Amino acid sequence: MRSGSGHIHAAVLLFGLSGLFGKLIGQSPVIIVFGRTMVAFAALLVFAPAAGRAVSVPGRRELPVLIAQGMLLALHWAAFFQSIAVSSVAVGLLTFSSFPLFTVILEPVFFHGRLRWYDIITALMVIAGVSIVIPAFTLTDAITRGAVWGLFAGLSFALLTLVNAFALRRTAPYTIVMVQNGTAALFFLPALLWLKPVFTASDAGLLLALGVFCTAAAQVLYTTSLKELRPQTVSVIMALEPLYGIIFAFIFLGEVPGGRTAAGGVLIIAAVLIAAFRDAGRGRQSVPAA
Repeated sequence: MRSGSGHIHAAVLLFGLSGLFGKLIGQSPVIIVFGRTMVAFAALLVFAPAAGRAVSVPGRRELPVLIAQGMLLALHWAAFFQSIAVSSVAVGLLTFSSFPLFTVILEPVFFHGRLRWYDIITALMVIAGVSIVIPAFTLTDAITRGAVWGLFAGLSFALLTLVNAFALRRTAPYTIVMVQNGTAALFFLPALLWLKPVFTASDAGLLLALGVFCTAAAQVLYTTSLKELRPQTVSVIMALEPLYGIIFAFIFLGEVPGGRTAAGGVLIIAAVLIAAFRDAGRGRQSVPAA
């Protein structure tokens, strides 16, 4: 297995676990995001020398982009955990996995490529799957609200993936992840001061695990994979996250997806698997060099 493929598949497994924390941690989504990003930033800062990672200070041109990415990351995770909080792990993960659809649409804009016919077909399959998951197009329905938040999480993640591919031309993956997490933590620091949450021992332990393994380690693996794989290839592999997440939710939370959720999920996962195998058959394409 190529190192890029190995990195992204390991990241997907760790990201798949993160959905559980939205249900297990007794805090609001913004506090969960603050906790995970603060822990991740501290972990990366401590373990960088031990891992032999060079952490450089971004230049004047790179720093504003990385700060904007950190703010986007904060909004993405807040939307993701809000989706799970108001609906279920399955609904949040499946609607979030719409991000390959957004990547397919946006990648030609970012990298001056062309939209291929089979990209359009898989995107339509994702749209159909999301439509099946949503039982009623009204915000009074909890599943619909969760789906809307999940779709926003998907859009923001697609944008983050594409911007990260550009940032990697000038900045090391480890530095990108550190600055993004530090910025995201600062972004939600006012919420911490305003809400003054009380953390239990369980909350603290879960946030530590979420920050170290499902954030710091997973993000480094994910960002590193973008040095070898196309953003769209990374996106379709990342879209397997719901499969892992739903399995973990069933094992640890006893959540069983409803009939509509399962049917829509099969269609969404089928679409991203088709796209993944299609890209594998075409061979790897690196992100264009500057």
